[in-house]
Order: sequence, then structure tokens, then C-alpha cells
Amino acid sequence: MDYQQFDKISLGFFPTPLVKLSRLSQALGCEIWMKRDDMTGLAFGGNKTRKLEYILGDALAKGCDTIITAGAAQSNHCRQSAAAAAQLNLECHLILGGKQPEKAEGNLLLDNLLGCHIHWAGENRKGEDIPTLYQQLLAQGKKPYIVPYGGSNELGALAFVDAVAELARQSQGLAFSRLIFASSSGGTHAGLMLGKRLFNQTFELIGINIDKDESGQLPFDAHILALAKQTAKMTGTEETFSPDELILNASYLGAGYGVVGAAENEAIALTAQLEGILLDPVYTGRAMAGLIDMIRTGEILPGEKVLFWHTGGAPSLFAYTGQLDLTQGKNQAI
Repeated sequence: MDYQQFDKISLGFFPTPLVKLSRLSQALGCEIWMKRDDMTGLAFGGNKTRKLEYILGDALAKGCDTIITAGAAQSNHCRQSAAAAAQLNLECHLILGGKQPEKAEGNLLLDNLLGCHIHWAGENRKGEDIPTLYQQLLAQGKKPYIVPYGGSNELGALAFVDAVAELARQSQGLAFSRLIFASSSGGTHAGLMLGKRLFNQTFELIGINIDKDESGQLPFDAHILALAKQTAKMTGTEETFSPDELILNASYLGAGYGVVGAAENEAIALTAQLEGILLDPVYTGRAMAGLIDMIRTGEILPGEKVLFWHTGGAPSLFAYTGQLDLTQGKNQAI
């Protein structure tokens, strides 16, 4: 869709590939396809690149010279925001949860390489300290722009309306019964819901809930529904969504956000060893674990054609070596 009223810029490589996972399909008895948003190209890629094309286009149109955003220490969103800021000559400030580690690894290593300013916020990993930093930067004569947590506002969701249009063009002749993805900050989920409606897609949309913590004033499911409605209104449509239309599967939260368990370890190992594709330990590893379990328990029937949306995040693997089960590999003594 071409929305002339929005200041979208180009940051990534689109369309991202749509591929069949033949060996994983054979192993699980179900036809599995993957949308490779890990290949968007911005500092190792990821789904946030789509959102940033609209969000940072708005920042530039408003004459801003600095961006502020927030996330966990291994935030994929923050890494891609820092890369986009470098490309666009914007000063970038990241507010990260936790304390500064002795050694920067994974996404945090990349944040440092990309030259952004990092502020450590302890338990506040969802941007609670953004207003204070915003005022400090204003006082310094900057023109800051707040990039929402996860890129999940109406502009970020709009990017995934576009993504559904992209998928519809690619998947002609393929009738997916379900689309499965990691749902965390809400923008991807809301955009996919609206895109499905606008482009008459028939797949069942299943978000695998990643994070136990609520974000904002609304419960997470209500937040997604409200964001989908607000995005529709912003684009000039009056679409509304009922709670019955939202599938947010919370069965795979495990021991909590960022805690890698046996299910995530198996999903990461299977996808790597059968397809040569790297998942991340927090989001896509957990979502793939959910997909595998739904196949094994019969919730997804043998022979169904399902689509897994790979939202990226592989750089964080390098920060989770202590939680990854490397015994699932095939190391052999010589």
C-alpha cells in the first residue's frame, strides 16, 4: 500500500524471502514455510527495520536530530534503531534495562560499534526513563524524537500492514492455514491483524506471547486490539477488532522473559541443524518452540501448510552461550 501522507524512508531490503523449510517439514510432518525478516539487512536485520522506515521518516520530517528509545540489554529493536540512526546521521540514545556488564556481547556489542549513547536503567527496561532524558536533551539544544518501545505505535504497525501486502504478492498459490510469530510489544501483531483484514487473508494469525510483563496502562491483549483500531483510523479506515479475533498464545512463557529452556534450545538446534537458519533465544526460538509443540500435540494437523514469520534477533545468541544447550550439536572426538 502506498500511503502518500506518511514520510516513509528506505532502510532495508524488501521483499524479504519466503522459503519452504523442507527438512524441518519432513521431520515434523507438516509443511512449514518461513518469512525471512531476519534478512532485512539493517545491522543483521530483523522486523524492526520495517517499523523504523515509517517512524524515522516521521522524525526526519519533523526536523529532529536525535532519537531516544529503550529496551532490554539485548534488544533487537535498539540495535536496529542505532544502525538506522547511524545511516541517517541522527544522534542515538538507548535506555537499556539492567546494569552495564563487564563485557559487551551480542546486540550490546553492536550498539557500541554503532556509536550510540547508552544509559543503564536498572529494572526499567521498557522506557520508563525516556521523559527525563528527553527533557535533558532539549535543555542541551537537541531536537529529540522518541521512538516507542519495540517501535510499536501506529506507524510501526502500519509497516506490518505493508508486510501483509508483500506476503500476499509472494504467496499467490500458497494457502497458509496459520501464520505464527513472536508477539512481544504489540506493533507487529496489530499490523498483521489489520493487514490480514484489509488484504482478505484467510490464515489464522497466532501470536506466541514472549513476555510476562505488561507494557503500558492496558493489558497486553487489549493494547494490541486498541493499536490495530488506532492504526486503521490513522489510515482512513474504520476497522474494529473483537477479542475473539486475537490469538495470543501464552502457553510457552516458560520461566520468563529471556530465560532459555529446553523447548527453546530444541527449536534453535533443530532449525539450525536441519535448515541452516539461526533463531534467537528470546523471541523466535520461543515462537518456533510453540509451533513445534502445536504440531506434536495435534493442534496443527499433519500436512497443514503453516507460515513462521522470522522476526530476526540472531546476534543475541552470542550473549546467551551460558543458557544454550550445545550438547544438542554433533561434536565428535577425532
